[in-house]
Amino acid sequence: MIKILIVDEEAGIRRGLRMRLNVETDFFVVGETGDGWEALRLARELQPDVVVTGIRLSGMDGFTLTERLHRDFQNCSVIVLSLYDDQSNRERALKAGASAFVSKQKPDGELIEAIRSIKSKS
Repeated sequence: MIKILIVDEEAGIRRGLRMRLNVETDFFVVGETGDGWEALRLARELQPDVVVTGIRLSGMDGFTLTERLHRDFQNCSVIVLSLYDDQSNRERALKAGASAFVSKQKPDGELIEAIRSIKSKS
């Protein structure tokens, strides 16, 4: 079972992701938040395998959150999921330690594939 924490500023996006990801029999969404600081607290408490985060968050941006998660949680992979799909954001996400960058404009299958791909490598 792959435990997933969802971090996105929009409650509707979080709700939709939770519903879609929980349909997969090998995924379990353990928590969600729109706040970067709360995401760090939840990561400590819930020990997710994967954090799916947006870029724009309350408290801290998704790049800073990714850096902190990458540094402090060695067994947790981060996927940045964003509408702002350009080369600069992709590079910033990967430099911060993200395992993948997925555009919100792509079909949800790309996110599911990224999660499975990351966890199969670990």
